Amino acid sequence: MPGETPENMRFVGVTGPGGPEVLEIRTMPTPVPTAHEVVIKVAAAGINRPDILQRQGKYPPPPGASPILGLEVAGVVAAVGTDAALKVGDTVCALVPGGGYAEYCRVPAAHCLPVPRGLSIPQAGGLAETFFTVWANVFQIGGLKRGDLFLVHGGAGGIGTTAIQLAHANGAQVFTTAGTDEKCAACAALGADHAFNYKTQNFAEEIKRITDGRGVDVILDMVAGDYAQENVNSLAMRGRLVQIAVQQGAIVTLNLAKIMQKRLIVTGSTLRPRSIEEKATIAQELKARVWPLLETGRVKVIIDRTFAFARVREAHEYFERGAHVGKVVLEI
Repeated sequence: MPGETPENMRFVGVTGPGGPEVLEIRTMPTPVPTAHEVVIKVAAAGINRPDILQRQGKYPPPPGASPILGLEVAGVVAAVGTDAALKVGDTVCALVPGGGYAEYCRVPAAHCLPVPRGLSIPQAGGLAETFFTVWANVFQIGGLKRGDLFLVHGGAGGIGTTAIQLAHANGAQVFTTAGTDEKCAACAALGADHAFNYKTQNFAEEIKRITDGRGVDVILDMVAGDYAQENVNSLAMRGRLVQIAVQQGAIVTLNLAKIMQKRLIVTGSTLRPRSIEEKATIAQELKARVWPLLETGRVKVIIDRTFAFARVREAHEYFERGAHVGKVVLEI
């Protein structure tokens, strides 16, 4: 195993399901890569909604995944497996199935990508989870193409800021929702053509008005609950609703007749349980289609705030308050 790593490392442990107070810094043996894996010395790790759910006991890691929180990292390759196509010293960012909140993280080499030129390490640490998610769901599943009308809910979050920029860069007209006028303005600055404050506006009525009743072609939603029927109402003929989370409830009532009449596709996906091969395919498409946009500055990784590793409780508290625009990142 080329490379050297310490016998033990620090990581963020969870004492039991609960709030940020259950997080604590612990020590454990440093992971060792298998043949197709690498171990990354982590410099930055993004915080994402699934981390919060896992901490609360609502989102257990899939079989075989690290129980440590954290789904995206950036850092330097510290050790490589015998069949891994990377070398010690490579600076990479990576989608990981768990284990990101640690000094060292083991990951399939195929899920590592070079840090795009011009990006800081905190930006790279907040890149993979949202960009993999948006690319897989908006473009691979949702089939968004130039000229389409696209709606993403939660436009000011990590997923939202990424989806707005990628849709705009690929020639779509972008609609979004956010919880304050200030967040709506931030979304507009990133390329949203129409941003609705969901506390004062009904997005379905606004979309109907703006599009003269046509509706949008693709919706990326993580809310569900009462939004489900409004999403269906907002879709154009042959529109696609892609569900990636159910923050307001998974059990909903839908008017199936409207789905039939409009010939809609209602679908969704999760990223974490996907196979190594599926995630590797997404990685290669990102490198070919999205990395040039990042390196030219047409698309950016929006970082709201970074926190030192030891302040992980404070970072989770801040994330859960929902005031951030873009990503919250731990620096390790």
